[in-house]
Amino acid sequence: MFYEPGSGHGLPHDPFKAIVAPRPIGWISTVDAEGRPNLAPYSFFNGVCDDPPIVMFSSAGWKDSVANAQATGEFVCNFVSFALKDAMNASSAPLAAGESEFERAGLETAPCRLVKPPRVALSPAALECKVLSVTELSDLAGRSVGRFVVTGQVVGVHIDDKALTDGLFDTAREGAVARCGYLDYAAVFEMFAMKRPR
Repeated sequence: MFYEPGSGHGLPHDPFKAIVAPRPIGWISTVDAEGRPNLAPYSFFNGVCDDPPIVMFSSAGWKDSVANAQATGEFVCNFVSFALKDAMNASSAPLAAGESEFERAGLETAPCRLVKPPRVALSPAALECKVLSVTELSDLAGRSVGRFVVTGQVVGVHIDDKALTDGLFDTAREGAVARCGYLDYAAVFEMFAMKRPR
């Protein structure tokens, strides 16, 4: 089949998110102007540069994470392990501004060193980030699509020593959780290596 997104696909659900998958989850913690913490998972998230390390997350609408990141210039991306999948999901509940997703999900916070937002204490890794840009997306006609992309440079990295195996972050042992299409998620429990041809 072939379809043009603006004309419809005729399927029960939009397949776009299932095709662009799996996607790592950006579990973003921020603080508002009053210092109240916010925590939310974003399925459109990824690293976009390694030197310097830069990450991005995209929000459907002007949500607290975007507003807080723009206002304070900081955010933290917390690694979602398989053990934390239910807490991550609980933190996606729509709460009133100022209500704590950390408390709702039963999560303890841990302080960061270089940014004000807290991190998820049980997360095996967290990236402290300073905001580089907040961009409103537009379509080919130049119309706003109501989506916002936040990019941040990683200025500090937390790794739980138990998540290291022979000096390497053990993605499979931690069971990295990723978002797929529809209501589907994936967990990484097995990996393989391939050398690049020279």
